[in-house]
Amino acid sequence: MSDSPSEAEPPDERFAAFVYFQAQNGGLFLGRIPNPTTGETSVNIRAAQSVVDSLEMLTEKTKGNLNQTEDSMLKVATENLRKLLDEVSPPPLKPTDL
Repeated sequence: MSDSPSEAEPPDERFAAFVYFQAQNGGLFLGRIPNPTTGETSVNIRAAQSVVDSLEMLTEKTKGNLNQTEDSMLKVATENLRKLLDEVSPPPLKPTDL
C-alpha cells in the first residue's frame, strides 16, 4: 500500500465538517472572512484565540486516533489560524511597559 495522496484514507465527513467549520469561524473572527449577515469584517481576538485553543486541544486529545488525512487537515487548520492570530495579536507587554 502506498502513501500517495490518491490512496489516502478519506476523512470522516463529520470530522472534516467540524474542522472546516472551526477554520471558517477562526477566519471570521480574524477578519479574513466577511460576516455573512453584514458583509463586513472585524477582528475578535478573544474568539479567535478560543477557536485556536479548541483545535489545539482536539489535536492533543485525538493523538493516535485520526487517519493521516484527518491528522493533516487538523494540523493545517490549526497552524494557519495560529499564524493569522499571531499577525493580528498585539505584542505582549514587557515589564518595562508596565
